[in-house]
Amino acid sequence: MLDWNPDVIIIGGGVIGASTCYQLARERIRVLLIEREGLAAGSSGACDGLLLLQSKKPGIHTSLAVEGIEMLAELAADLPIDVEFERKGGLVVIESEEDYQTMARFAAERRFEGIDVSLLDAAQARGLEPCLSPDICGATFCPYEGQINPMALTLAFARGASQLGARIIQGEDVRGLNFSRGRVRGVVTDRKVYETEIVVNAAGVYASGIGRMAGLDLPIVPRRGQLVVTAAVPPLLDRCLISAGYIAAKFNPECAEGARAGGVSIEQTKSGNFLLGSTREFAGFDRRTTIPALKTIVNRAVTIIPDLRDDTVIRSFAGLRPYTPDGLPILGRVDSVPGLIIAAGHEGDGITLSAVTGKLISELIVEGRPHLPLDPFRCERFNER
Repeated sequence: MLDWNPDVIIIGGGVIGASTCYQLARERIRVLLIEREGLAAGSSGACDGLLLLQSKKPGIHTSLAVEGIEMLAELAADLPIDVEFERKGGLVVIESEEDYQTMARFAAERRFEGIDVSLLDAAQARGLEPCLSPDICGATFCPYEGQINPMALTLAFARGASQLGARIIQGEDVRGLNFSRGRVRGVVTDRKVYETEIVVNAAGVYASGIGRMAGLDLPIVPRRGQLVVTAAVPPLLDRCLISAGYIAAKFNPECAEGARAGGVSIEQTKSGNFLLGSTREFAGFDRRTTIPALKTIVNRAVTIIPDLRDDTVIRSFAGLRPYTPDGLPILGRVDSVPGLIIAAGHEGDGITLSAVTGKLISELIVEGRPHLPLDPFRCERFNER
């Protein structure tokens, strides 16, 4: 039982909700996080741990990612759980001459934006990662990218918040919001009513359902990502890796369709297992994996790293990503509902953007203005279009 009324209630125990809880607790805000299942039970526990810059949209999206990775590098030493943070750089593998020319322009544009992205030929790429196929045409390389353990990160944020006085309730389902004179006054769960002045909707793929409780139509829908896990093997891949098609599929749904479409992501974890992903499918809330998709992922991966043919697949899983039509999250206050703040819709960028999102939402609540403008992420942007 709570012996105080929370200043802020966060709905959702994924990495975004946990990060926001941690940042608010650091500011001595009385914060309560409510999760209907368990911490990291949704997207944050069913994804890879790639910390990418090259897959972000130019502009504010990339700026958030740069700051997010820097924050994670600093927080990794302070959080109460080892989050397995490593920053060794990342590659976007190029598999055709046509894509090579496209990625040459891509690298030049990123350098103009101030991001260190270099274009490598095939020999240079294989010099960094000898396991790459001799058939690749090259790669782009960014030294600031890295990887982390997503589930450990979520649990670390939550434990850190608890140690600072936050309260976290799991297994309790939010059923409604209370209002008085047009503003949020509390949260109704399947067990009790909690009074508060501020509610943060960090419910991931379920954020649109929470939004409907406030009369909002949030364009956040689930996008399924299937992944394959291999048996642990000795170190083979030192850096995080995606293909050029992965970026195309992220921002253009048509590029995610077809037997060889969608690109691939490849990561070798600290334990030696490979995580191979990932599809981008609009399949509702269906978390099942499918044989054709898994075969496509494996085939794409072994084309890039032939030695993976000798490894063994030990399991597969699928997670749901909170997709928005323009590929950007929804962050900030809701003009029509005083007291309601949204921090959701990150799709596959939630891990990379978790720390900076938590910081921005905390600053918005504590100081009234975050250090970066949230105008591009307002939920009202969809209505204005």
